[in-house]
Amino acid sequence: MSSLPILSVIPSLKEALNRRDEVILEAPPGAGKTTQVPLSLLDSPWLHNQKILMLEPRRLAAKNAAARMAYLLNERVGETVGYRIRLEQKISTKTRIEIVTEGILTRLLQTDPSLEGYGLVIFDEFHERSLDADLGLALCQEARTVFRDEIPLKLLIMSATLDGHAIAQLLNDAPIIKSEGRSYPVSYIYAGKPKQGTWLEPHAVNILMDAITTQTGSILCFLPGVREIRQVEQRLTLALQTHALDHIIIAPLYGDLKLEQQQQAINPAPQGKRKVVLATSIAETSLTIEGVTVVVDSGLSREARYNPNTAMTTLFTRPVSKAAATQRAGRAGRLAPGLCYRLWSEPEQLQLSPFSPPDILQADLTGLALQLASWGINDPETLSWLDLPPTGAYQQAKALLAQLGAFSPNGSLSPHGERMASLPAHPRISHMLIRGAQIGLSEKACFIAALLMEKDPFRDVGADINIRLDWLKDKPTQHKGLWQRLHKQAKHYLTLCQPFATENNSDINPEQHAGLLLAFAYPDRVAKQRSKGSPTYKLSNGRAASLFGADNLASQPWLTVGIVIGKEGSSTDLIPLAAALNPEHIPLYLAESTSVNEIISWDSNRIVAEKQYRIGDVIISKAPLKSPSKEAIVNATLAYIRKQGLQLLPWNSDVIQWRSRVIFLYRTFKENPTLQQNADQHWPNLTDEWLLENLEHWLAPFLNNIARLSDLKQLDLKSILLSLLPWPLPQQLDELAPERYRVPSGSNIRIDYSQTPPVLAVKLQEMFGCETTPTIAHHIALQLHLLSPARRPLQVTQDLSSFWQNAYRDVQKDMKGRYPKHPWPDNPLHALPTAKVKKKMT
Repeated sequence: MSSLPILSVIPSLKEALNRRDEVILEAPPGAGKTTQVPLSLLDSPWLHNQKILMLEPRRLAAKNAAARMAYLLNERVGETVGYRIRLEQKISTKTRIEIVTEGILTRLLQTDPSLEGYGLVIFDEFHERSLDADLGLALCQEARTVFRDEIPLKLLIMSATLDGHAIAQLLNDAPIIKSEGRSYPVSYIYAGKPKQGTWLEPHAVNILMDAITTQTGSILCFLPGVREIRQVEQRLTLALQTHALDHIIIAPLYGDLKLEQQQQAINPAPQGKRKVVLATSIAETSLTIEGVTVVVDSGLSREARYNPNTAMTTLFTRPVSKAAATQRAGRAGRLAPGLCYRLWSEPEQLQLSPFSPPDILQADLTGLALQLASWGINDPETLSWLDLPPTGAYQQAKALLAQLGAFSPNGSLSPHGERMASLPAHPRISHMLIRGAQIGLSEKACFIAALLMEKDPFRDVGADINIRLDWLKDKPTQHKGLWQRLHKQAKHYLTLCQPFATENNSDINPEQHAGLLLAFAYPDRVAKQRSKGSPTYKLSNGRAASLFGADNLASQPWLTVGIVIGKEGSSTDLIPLAAALNPEHIPLYLAESTSVNEIISWDSNRIVAEKQYRIGDVIISKAPLKSPSKEAIVNATLAYIRKQGLQLLPWNSDVIQWRSRVIFLYRTFKENPTLQQNADQHWPNLTDEWLLENLEHWLAPFLNNIARLSDLKQLDLKSILLSLLPWPLPQQLDELAPERYRVPSGSNIRIDYSQTPPVLAVKLQEMFGCETTPTIAHHIALQLHLLSPARRPLQVTQDLSSFWQNAYRDVQKDMKGRYPKHPWPDNPLHALPTAKVKKKMT
């Protein structure tokens, strides 16, 4: 213990915490900060014998840290050092150091905002920037400002890789204490990505076999997710058997494993054995894995991202950040000089982003919004954040909470919302538990809640959640550990829901319980079948989703989808878990999520008017609507024009040319405001974009007598548009942007205003004698397309004088022999302009 690097900065840390209420400690993995810092601060006089609360991002890290500290004190866990994690705690009246997972801090703050009895909150591994950690830090700052006047609540932020200066600025320019840590040099082999068309797993196994046969010590392999871990485990097992390498132990490590299995991956390999740990990013920082000297890094991680546009959280596989890659490689240099295989190239390493984005910028914020509302905070900007919650995601979270009944009409938290906030679950699950208890379905609601919090054990038996609920009824022959964990979680929820429970006096068919309970949690995932027997459904949030292959649930016209999997780049999601829903339950139990809409639209040249009863974007029932108002018909017509485009209106060449002239003047004076003679008169914007956006302003007044789409063709479109030009602009239009231009030959040639600049296409001979380029609108030069006798462009120019002096000689040389009947004089400026051949000129 005396050699731990963190011990050298403990005196500086104590001194900083003695004079300041917030301090930042930067220490790399392996420095010993997690176990040594809390123990060393326990007797500090500024603590006033209060407790220390330390946050860990993961359950296993919390338990390991508590066990290690208790060992150093020669005590059992639960005496001086204890822990609290989901469904488990070991604390006592003697406990002075409590290690908790991050979500538990929020619950403690909701129970007692002053955190009375605690003198120091330590945020360990803060660089991971979980949503709960960011929320906990913001609430802790608010709590100590409002409630802790006499004995301050001190904050210690501990991190391995993070922008410490940004946190220091957030915490009143807090001092930063740095520990250099203890690590050995790590060498790198850039093995490159898998070849195009091949998978990651066989490539990773090849690299692992190379490391096993050429290196010593245990190996830690980082993979993006559980699927890849299982694939690599199967392939590596076969490879080891083939090479008779029976001294190698393969140990998976990911968050959903039982804690006992995770502990097996962390413990040292038995004597004479080597270990290959196949891990997700869980092994980057907060866990020390004994005996590792080699790291194989896929360079990938799987991140959950919330999309406010679809109200869905989707898993994406992304390259890790430079900070994460450094953390991973550092695992090889804890005990001795190590080696890191990187499954990418050195140029790709330089392109990695410096840090991973924090959860608060890409997560579902519904739980955060509920906790803030429970604190009486409506605007998150009133708190101090490293990164402010994104406005779009936060507003959508509040909208969902309102749909779930969490708010009163005045915007404050309703009694139901307070009950939701009191339960340790996502607001959707909390709402389902409470509503389920209120209709006498507590037990089934609690089992569904437990199932939704775990990985699905029956992925290949169909999507029906009732299959899982039936499995939970009796003691199982498979998945025994999961069965026990689910029962423990359900029992915990059942205790919490007891105050809301009533006896089951419902006459609902038991087969329909699950669909209704899921609909309480996911009213935006009520799904209606596209067509009879189809595996594809339309969800009430507007998305499409399909069952996997042949599924018995495809016989159900209505479902509630419990889990939906979004596929990147696909508009149709997948349904791995759902239950049949009786649509008659929607008005009875989900009325707050429904709406009645009068829909008037155009269909095949006729108006369709109907009253629709909906849940979100899904129609439950509809009936014809008699005698829709004129205003409704006009609005429907405008909506149809917006959807189909302005081509529905009676455009002809005259109207198109007239509009192009107005648009030309609008753009000319907008770009050159000094040319505007009358500042009060502005040429209107008649572009497609403006016209479509402002249909109500210029077109709606003329639609009162529209009964069918063909009536649109009878509109006097030019007169309608002309009404947008205030006096005297109609008179100035011919002056500034004439429809035609009289060229030297006497011809009146139409100007093409659809191009920029406007184009005058004229036979070259008709411009003889004209030295300067024709202009319009206060000296805006036209673009001349000088044509051959066959009306093909010979030259495009806005500088006619330069053309005569330079390019004309080459044109004359090329054209004189091709068109001998037409004049090609040596001096065009003194020649007679003409549209005729030489013979007719004579």
